[in-house]
Amino acid sequence: MEIGIARKRLEAMRDDLDRSIVVLQGEHPRARGGEMEAGDAGANLTESDRNEASVASARAQRAEVMAALARVEDGSYGKCADCGQLVPEGRLEARPTTARCVPCQSKRDRRRR
Repeated sequence: MEIGIARKRLEAMRDDLDRSIVVLQGEHPRARGGEMEAGDAGANLTESDRNEASVASARAQRAEVMAALARVEDGSYGKCADCGQLVPEGRLEARPTTARCVPCQSKRDRRRR
């Protein structure tokens, strides 16, 4: 993938995630400064938990995007972080934040289990 295109795509992903995080944080009852009635507390707990999980997920995705942008800047984008080989073009198009080729990512995933 051409590095300029990768950078623009990653920057757009970062901007989208930033907007999503702001929106999700605005939907949190406590973030709005609203008071909950006692009867609503149980129902809002699950909604609040889901919202917090969504914010955490968006932040994790943003961290991956920022790491990929750092690789663009230091010239290592598109090279596997483990073996140093080039990551296939199709993989970068499908997962622009990826830092590893498929075999190295598979090894890493197996070690985590």
